Amino acid sequence: MPLRPLFGRFRRLLAPYRVGYSAAVEILLLPGVAVALGVWLNPADPFFAREEFPWIWLAPLVLALRYGPMVGLLGAAMVFLLWFGLIGYGTGWSALPKSYFLGGLITVMLAAEFSSVWRGRVRRAESMQDYLDERLDGLTRNHYLLRLSHDRLEQELLSRPVSMRDALTGLRALVGQAQAGQALPAASEFLRLTAQYCQVDRAALVPLRNGKPSAAEAVFLGEAFEVVVDDPLVRHAERVRVLVHVAIESLPERLDSRYIAVAPVSDARGEVHALMLVHAMPFFALQEETLQMLNLMLGFYGDDLSSTQLVSELTRIWPDCPQPFALELQRLIRLRVESAVPSMLVALSFAPNPDQSDLPEAVARQRRALDVSWLVRGALDQPSALLVVMPLAGSEAVDGYLARLSRWIENDRGIGLDAAGIRSRSWRIGDAAASELLAHVLEACDVADQARDLRRSA
Repeated sequence: MPLRPLFGRFRRLLAPYRVGYSAAVEILLLPGVAVALGVWLNPADPFFAREEFPWIWLAPLVLALRYGPMVGLLGAAMVFLLWFGLIGYGTGWSALPKSYFLGGLITVMLAAEFSSVWRGRVRRAESMQDYLDERLDGLTRNHYLLRLSHDRLEQELLSRPVSMRDALTGLRALVGQAQAGQALPAASEFLRLTAQYCQVDRAALVPLRNGKPSAAEAVFLGEAFEVVVDDPLVRHAERVRVLVHVAIESLPERLDSRYIAVAPVSDARGEVHALMLVHAMPFFALQEETLQMLNLMLGFYGDDLSSTQLVSELTRIWPDCPQPFALELQRLIRLRVESAVPSMLVALSFAPNPDQSDLPEAVARQRRALDVSWLVRGALDQPSALLVVMPLAGSEAVDGYLARLSRWIENDRGIGLDAAGIRSRSWRIGDAAASELLAHVLEACDVADQARDLRRSA
C-alpha cells in the first residue's frame, strides 16, 4: 500500500477535519477513562493533584489538540465535574485546588489555540495542494492532447504540404495542356493536386454537356465509382452553383447522398464547365480550410478552361498585354471577391533615361517566383512601366519587394530608386474590374500610347 494515502489516513485520525458526533463521545469517554485509571492506580489521589505531574489533564489536552478550543474546554469542564462527583462519593480532596484547575485549563486552552492555528494553516496548505494537483492533472491532459495534435499535424504536413502558394504553382503548370477534343484538359493532373492539397481520396470530374452532367466522360481519382447525376447533393449543387457538402447547415433538408461534397467547376464569368464529386476523404479533412482550398483550386481550374475568353477581354483593349498576365489578373480578382484572399498590383514607372535603357528589363527579372509581370515599353523619349501582379500578397509583401529591389539597384547600379527615375505605386486587386484597374494603372504611370488605345476602345 502506498505510504502517502496511509499517512493521510493516520493524520485524519489524529486531527479530524470536522467536529462530528464522535467528538461528543470522546468528551465523555476520554476524561472518564482517565479518571477511572486514576482511581484504579492511585485511589488516594485519583486526579494526581499531589503528584509531580497532573496526568489527568492529558485527556482534555488530547481533545484540544484534536478538535480545537471548544472541545478542549468541554473536556476540561468534564474533569471539573468528575472532581465534584468523586467528592460526593468520598474520594478526593475536601477543598477545591484552584491553582490545579486554573493551570490545567490554561494549558488546555493554549494547546487548543495552537491547534486551531496550525489546523487552519494545514487546511489552507492542503487546499492549495489540491488546487495545484488539479491544475497539474489538467495541464498534463492538455499537454498530452497537444502532443497528439502536434504529431498528427506533423504527419499531415510531411505527407501533404498544404499551401496556397504551392497549390498556385501546381495549378499554373496545368495551363496550356488542353488537347483537341478533350472535355476536361489535364483533369487527371488536377485531381492529383486535390489529393495532395485537400486530402481527397476518391473523386470524379464530370463535364457538362448542354448543361447536364455527362457520366460517360467522367475522370476519376482513385478507384472508379458510380456517377449518379440525380443524387440529391448533386441536384442541390446544380441549383445553388456553389460547393456543398453533407455537413453544411444550410441544406433545405437532410439529404441521403452517397457523396461527401459536390462542387461546380466555374470560371470568372460564372459559366459552369463541370462538377467535382468527392466520394471519399478523411474525416478530419472535412473542415472549412480544406474546403476553401478545394474551392480555390476549382476556381483556378475553371478559369483555365475558359482562359481564351477571359484573356480576350483584356487583349482586345491592349493587344500587347501578355496572356499569363491577363489570366492571372482575372483569377486574382475572382479570388479576392469569393474568398477575400488579398493580392496586389505594383506599378513601377521609369523616366526616360538613355544611360539606363536596359533598367526596365533588368528590374523585370527581379520578380518573385509567383509574380507575373507586364513590361510596357515606351519610346526613348517616353516613360516605361512595369506592372507586377503579386498573388496572395498584402501591403507588407509589397514593402518587402520594394526594399529588396532598392538594395539590388544600389548594389548593381550604385544608385537609388529616385536617382534611377523609378516611381512605385500599388493597388489592391479586386476593388475594381480588370479593365478598369488596368486603365487607372496605365494612366497613373503616364504610359500614353496604351492609355489612348483604352480611351478609343471605351
